[in-house]
Amino acid sequence: MTKKDMGSALLALGHYAPERRVTNAEIEARLGLEAGWTERRTGIRERRFAHADEAVSDLAIKAGEMALQRAGETFKPETIGLVVLATSTPDHVLPPTAPLVAHRLGATGAGAIDMAGACGGFLYALTFADSFVRQTGQPALVIAANILSRRLNLDDPVSAVLFGDGAGAALLVPSPRGTAGVRGVHLASDGAAYDLIQVPVGGSRRPFADGLPADAMLMHVRDGRAVFTRAVRMMTDAAQKALARADLASGDIDAFVPHQANARIIGAVQRQLGFADDKMLSTVSLYANSSAATIPLTLSIASQDRAFKPGERLLFCAAGAGLTGGAVVFEV
Repeated sequence: MTKKDMGSALLALGHYAPERRVTNAEIEARLGLEAGWTERRTGIRERRFAHADEAVSDLAIKAGEMALQRAGETFKPETIGLVVLATSTPDHVLPPTAPLVAHRLGATGAGAIDMAGACGGFLYALTFADSFVRQTGQPALVIAANILSRRLNLDDPVSAVLFGDGAGAALLVPSPRGTAGVRGVHLASDGAAYDLIQVPVGGSRRPFADGLPADAMLMHVRDGRAVFTRAVRMMTDAAQKALARADLASGDIDAFVPHQANARIIGAVQRQLGFADDKMLSTVSLYANSSAATIPLTLSIASQDRAFKPGERLLFCAAGAGLTGGAVVFEV
């Protein structure tokens, strides 16, 4: 099998959601919101929050362990050539978290890197890993994980109700089917909307310093309406372009998995792309928005009841802070 003929098959999926369930009632009572307000506006009923002693690496490792367990006893973690961790909430500013995750999963000697692509991070990581598998003939493990609960202003109803914590993993292996893996991709950004979603403090523009207000280190959503409009536009446009590059139409897709931002965004993108409900995979009602983790987490949960078969075509799309996002057509 030559590099030209090699594909990148999805061998196994994994996920992890922290045990602590946080219901809408808990948040609505604290914020003085009418009962049912959150679900009507977002489609979210509950979300998961990490325990105080859990870090992103802990979530990522558990999702990776599930993927490796599902891969079967014949798969050896030490054969993995690359571990990519898509996260906006790493264990530390430095060093990156991925080397620790790779080490604890037994991927000894694998390359390991963090990718901070916000809600679109899994798509960038998947595209990178797919290319790596095709070029080297080595397996790659893509994990997306976030603990957003520690970046939320829990007194702000705009963001407090939307986000949760979680992780998802996808194990890619070389395949003699050249069409397996990424069939079409379009990655996008909209820097004109750079400050719509941000954590103001902690980077080189505004480093940590004494005397900063507590909320300077929390997530700020400046204009929710603008986020909605631009996210729907980016996700829809990117999906259409990825489909065109794969020479496929919406009707050729077996499952559509958008980033689980909220039900209104998901529904708007679904309608514009013309997907029926039976093609949609969604976990937003029970797990909310865990940024980059939502797509692999949703895939992994769905695979427990619906095994994805070789040759099936999946469409992913996302948009988030930056704004950055895109879409991928992936053949299982």
